[in-house]
Amino acid sequence: MVPPTGSGAGLALEGRSRPDDGRPGLRDDDLAPEVAERHLRLDVDAWEEIYVVGDVHGCRRELEALLSALDPDEDDLVLFVGDLVRKGPDSRGVVELVRDAPNTLSVRGNNEAKLVHDRVDLPELDPVADYIDSMPVVLSIGESFLVHGGVDTRMPLAEQGAERLLNTRAIPPENGYDGPFWFDHWEGPQRVFFGHTPLEAPVVTEHAVGLDTGCVYGGSLTAYDYRAEEVVSVPALETYQSRPDRKVLDLPEVQVDPTPILDE
Repeated sequence: MVPPTGSGAGLALEGRSRPDDGRPGLRDDDLAPEVAERHLRLDVDAWEEIYVVGDVHGCRRELEALLSALDPDEDDLVLFVGDLVRKGPDSRGVVELVRDAPNTLSVRGNNEAKLVHDRVDLPELDPVADYIDSMPVVLSIGESFLVHGGVDTRMPLAEQGAERLLNTRAIPPENGYDGPFWFDHWEGPQRVFFGHTPLEAPVVTEHAVGLDTGCVYGGSLTAYDYRAEEVVSVPALETYQSRPDRKVLDLPEVQVDPTPILDE
């Protein structure tokens, strides 16, 4: 798969994606054919700093504050775990910001999939529809990968289609927010960065990093510093949508407190 295209998107990525060349990490053969077609591998050694950002959901002001505080330059990479859109006030602005930067990429979230498959209609996103359609389902960096929802630990990765990877939360799925959750059982070997499941604080384990800290629900927008292995966040500026407490997970045994950062 080629890097996503758009106004400037992918320019700094030239020469920094890599083929399935036998180095450690997820291979196309590890994935279902429909997912392998939307699997993008990036060369982890081609970037100085790498940040992975949680679900933005149209919260452009918070994203701008987070990026300003991180201050990535052209040799740094910023990745997103999907769900750039819906629920918040400026979905188009978020997509344009990510699309137009030369060193940012997002995997597809379940909310992008709803647009791609015409399950919802948001005419204001028509100008960025091609970019949304181009998002990879899986993005690999080194021995880790990004996917929006998670991995169903009951079956091989090669048997899991895009919809499962975008929507997995509990195992079995019908347990919803009651768990147990897929990341309770995932033993790697790859480390998975994911969103989709709103959390009181980010989940960080040996093989899973969960970054949806509910910005659109009045929580925070979180980023994981891949090199420093640290988690940082900016607070939501307001609550854009309400959500029942039971649907924001508090899992103190696997969660860490992010370091608050503010744009000086």
